[in-house]
Order: sequence, then C-alpha cells, then structure tokens
Amino acid sequence: MQHNSNWGQVTVETASKEYPIYLGAGASECLPELLASFHNSPSKVLIVTDDLVENLYLSQMVASLGQSFSVHSYILPNGESAKSFENYYAIQTFALENGMDRHSVIIAFGGGVVGDIAGFVASTFMRGIKFIQVPTTLLAHDSAVGGKVAINHPLGKNMIGSFYQPEAVIYDVNYLKSLPEKELRSGFAEVMKHSLIWDRDFYQWIRENIQSMEDLTESKLLVCLENGMKIKAEVVSTDEKETGLRAILNFGHTLGHALEAAYGYGKITHGDGVALGMLFATRLSEKLNPSLRLAEELKIAWKLYGFPTEIRPSVSPESILRWMKKDKKTQNSHIHMVLIQSVGKVELRSVPDELILETLKEFY
Repeated sequence: MQHNSNWGQVTVETASKEYPIYLGAGASECLPELLASFHNSPSKVLIVTDDLVENLYLSQMVASLGQSFSVHSYILPNGESAKSFENYYAIQTFALENGMDRHSVIIAFGGGVVGDIAGFVASTFMRGIKFIQVPTTLLAHDSAVGGKVAINHPLGKNMIGSFYQPEAVIYDVNYLKSLPEKELRSGFAEVMKHSLIWDRDFYQWIRENIQSMEDLTESKLLVCLENGMKIKAEVVSTDEKETGLRAILNFGHTLGHALEAAYGYGKITHGDGVALGMLFATRLSEKLNPSLRLAEELKIAWKLYGFPTEIRPSVSPESILRWMKKDKKTQNSHIHMVLIQSVGKVELRSVPDELILETLKEFY
C-alpha cells in the first residue's frame, strides 16, 4: 500500500490477525487499492450502510469502487434497532441472491451499528469472508477496532455475536464533518474513557486542550483519534477475546448499557450512557478507595462537554440494578465492574448490590 503523508497509520496485532488502521482526511481514497491488494481479488463487494450515510456519501464510494469491482449496496435504517436478527438474515439473503462467494468482501460503511451487524454477517457468511471497517462516526473509532461484532436480542444488547477481525479499518475524518454535536459528544465519551483507563498524559492533554465540543477542531480530533485507537489496539492485542485485560475497555459500560436498556434503546446516546457510567464508576471507586479524588473534577468537565450527570427520575435504582445484572460481565449474579484506582489505572472488582444501590441514589 502506498502511504499518503496525510494519513496516520496504527497497526492492530491480535492473536488471530494483524491489520492496519489508516487515519486522516481523505483516507478512504485508499480503498480501491486496498481491495486490489488482496491475495484473491474480490469477486464482488457488498457495501452495508444506513440511510443517513447513503444520502451523504454512498454514491461517491460506489463510483470509486465500481470501475474495478462488481459493487452491491444494502441499506439499513439508521439507529440501534437495525442490529436485529431479521436484518442480519436479510443481508445474508441479499448476499446469496447477488451471487456473493468466499472471495467476496463486505465493507461496513457507517457508525457502530453498521460495523457490528455487517461484521457479524461477514463472520458467518460462507463461514467467514473478508470485511473492511469504514467508520463514519466518532464513536466508531472505538467499535471499529478490535473485532467485536454482534446483533441485539430483545433480552439484551450484543448478546449474539463473535470476535472477528477486519482486514483493515479506514478512518476518513472527512466523514465526521456532517456529524451533529450530539454524535460527536457520544464518540468523545469513548475518547475520554481511553485516557482514563490507560494514559494519564493523554487525559491531561484533553483537559487542557478541549474545554467543550467547540474545541474539537480537525487537528485536535486527529490527536484524540490516534491516541484513542492506539490505546484500544494495545489493549486488544494483549487480550483479543476479552478473557482478562480487555475487560477494562468496559469502564462506564455496566451502567451505560443498563441506562440504554432502561430508558429504551435510542432514548440516550451510547456515549452519554457511558459518560454517566464512568462518573458513577468513579464515585463508586472513591468509596472503596478513599484516597481517590476524581468524581468532582469529572462532573465539572462533564457539564462543560454537555454529558448528563444525573439519572432520569422515570427509572428507579432497583430497575437499573436489574439491568446491570444482565450484563455479560456478571458472574454468579455478582456485578463485576471496572473501577478506577488513579487516572490511567483501573481494576475489575466485584461490587455488592447494596453499594451499587446506595451510589445510584446519589445520581438523582
């Protein structure tokens, strides 16, 4: 692959595969060349996207690939509810009807929802075909790296899925220009998470350089993305299948996922849920580790960024606790949470129900 000086490159190495992340403005221009570089040139290319991305960017991608490859597109409705078994089945049917085979390639062109379902289709179509992640949201800088792919079930989020690494992640920041602030903020929560669990210096840089969402200029965004993706790649390379260390990436997610479910999918963005979850986990950490003083600092920052700092009164602490127990990290119905020891250092601990309830009540 020719390396364009405008793009950064991060390498993800896992037990099953090593692959590149191309990052920068215009990085998607390398897609035709990347596809042509595969050992078996792709017989057909299926772009899976959603109706928002379709309206903005699909025609240019189809035009750039259509000269060399047979290209088909499958359009999902935008939103979390698209990660359904019905859509998973429908994409498989579409792929078969259009004569896709083992040498075909799927391009996941969209946010985390598209990446999750398209990757899961790729992992199971003909027992697994190649796929490439082309994220279009800030949030997907997190979900596109590391190979977790899944669909939702009415009884829980991401309950059916697998670990399946892409051939590459192409992160073209030009796609972020059309994102509303709500979506930028949602992705920024995962950037904050990466700094809090792994890199104190990066956390300090964020606090000094980004006082509000207005400060996310393209150059600062690239610093956030490159650092966030590097941290994700480092953690995933150590523990691909989430048997140990990788669980730290769930910081903020135990409560975050519970809030998404308790409020109703789509009623709170993933990032807002995770941000509130990180604040909650930090407060809980302070109770178990009195020398930690961080929750108040985060709360002030959260208000500047526009993250929620309170739980809606329409859901009770008891119902949230029940949703937290459905989390995949629960063991023998004890909630295991990622707690923070200091910025850049976290641990996984079992937390008693009483302490969770008591701390939840402080957030109303």
